[in-house]
Amino acid sequence: MTTFSLFPLGWQHYLLGGLCIGGGVALLFLLTGRIGGMSSVFSSSWSYVVQRPFFQQAKFTDTRRWRLEYALGLILGALVWWLWLGDGARETTQMPWWLLLAGGFLTGYGARRANGCTSGHGICGLGSLQRPSLLAVLTFMGTAFLTANLVTRWLA
Repeated sequence: MTTFSLFPLGWQHYLLGGLCIGGGVALLFLLTGRIGGMSSVFSSSWSYVVQRPFFQQAKFTDTRRWRLEYALGLILGALVWWLWLGDGARETTQMPWWLLLAGGFLTGYGARRANGCTSGHGICGLGSLQRPSLLAVLTFMGTAFLTANLVTRWLA
């Protein structure tokens, strides 16, 4: 297996993207002491519209503004990256929409069960040498590899 088959569009932009994400998360932590995971953005955003006690916890209501700003920055950063370094082409997939939707729900459920997502555990947790994050990342990645292989074979 060659580098070209693993990275048909080149590997440099993956490296640069990883450095930007890692640097941004490190900067957020150094300047504010905040962990830059994304699964909490979901719960804290719902605290604006859902009055159930779970969503009205102080950990969500007190942090929702900066979390939304953080998420907006990630979205705008991806847009700038796409416009500046991308070719402007629309990205597509061969996966059926319902499979993508099911995957999104399962991912969200798993992130809640794991008390964090891949960005929280994988970037922030591993970066601060948290043992539970290592277990979570190994579980995420093992499940992802298995699922990707099963779905690819199932759809083939």
